[in-house]
Amino acid sequence: MAQDSPKSDQFSGAERHEDGVWRLQNGEPLRVSASDLERHEYCPLSWSLAREGKRGQGEAITAGVEKHATIHGQVKDYQEKHAKLRMAMVIWSWWFAVILVFIIDAIVFSLIDDVIHTPLSIARYLALWALSLLITGVVAVYLPWREWIGWTNTIAKSKSNFHADDTYHIESVLQPQGFIGGWFEAGRVEASLFLSAIALALHSIALVGAENKSQAGFLLAILAMAWTLIASWQLQKALLVENALEIAREIVGLQENTEIAYSDNEDSSSLLKDPITGLRGRPDQIVIVDGEFIPVEQKTGRVPKHPHRSHKIQVLAYLHLVEINTKRPAPYGVLRYGNEDLHQISWDDGNKEMLFDAIAEVQRLMVHNDAKRNHERPGKCKNCSRNYACSEALA
Repeated sequence: MAQDSPKSDQFSGAERHEDGVWRLQNGEPLRVSASDLERHEYCPLSWSLAREGKRGQGEAITAGVEKHATIHGQVKDYQEKHAKLRMAMVIWSWWFAVILVFIIDAIVFSLIDDVIHTPLSIARYLALWALSLLITGVVAVYLPWREWIGWTNTIAKSKSNFHADDTYHIESVLQPQGFIGGWFEAGRVEASLFLSAIALALHSIALVGAENKSQAGFLLAILAMAWTLIASWQLQKALLVENALEIAREIVGLQENTEIAYSDNEDSSSLLKDPITGLRGRPDQIVIVDGEFIPVEQKTGRVPKHPHRSHKIQVLAYLHLVEINTKRPAPYGVLRYGNEDLHQISWDDGNKEMLFDAIAEVQRLMVHNDAKRNHERPGKCKNCSRNYACSEALA
């Protein structure tokens, strides 16, 4: 195509601003996806054909789609097992805490005075206390008391480093670190009230059946032993889940103690967006390593000797999107070929400049519609999935 081709009617009036971003007359940036950047870096003509609706063809495309679906299924299985293990350990820790309380109470009740404080009188106090905590907890769940005091954070929000707004709903995009779901989302205060009410009610029930301090202490000791058996069963379940998690981790190829915050699935995962540059995209995964959110791009097919520049650009796009949506930069991204060949792509000033130049160039081509083949390599054209529709293909 000639360099002086007319501007695309779709983007008529779009101009490049001082920050390098091409915007429409209403100020909206031209939308560019991470996949756009990857295709353009491979070959601008291939990118242009994709925008015209020419789909990639070939066995490699079909195999890649199937492989990505398999990887996503494995990652989802890992996520489910990780959440199951976390929940199992939380439940076990609660049950173990109950054992300690029973043991301490057994010792305390063996030392109380039967005349002044009988087990039955203490049971009444504990029952009233449990009822008051239960009512307080129910009221706390239904009343917007956090808004009244200006405290809007829940456990889910306080443990998430992601910025949420009314437009992009980042909370639904990335699972907050440490979030275990369920009613616990209501908040730590409500959870503490309900757990305390349960513990006090159990104590009250135990003391009703005790006629004296010795009987009370013995009954609590028996309850502690029974609860120990239940906690041991829960611990066994947690260990079985941990073993299954380890197998799933090895299948996915993750390092130990790695948590997945996001996994790409176009049917359910939300799109990460940057409203300033118009960049958007879905990384294959975002994992949590040492408290940092690290984007991972998984490539299928033949493993190259060195990472392709087009793949590197795609990882840089996801690094920028993670920074925009978390309000803090990720130190690096991971480009992965297979399970073993991993490359760290640093998020430094040079790579940032490379990314923003690539975004501006793709936006310019969207406006001027003058994409050209950028290489003289017949092998590259032969491997291009859109060479069937390209009039300038070398092979």
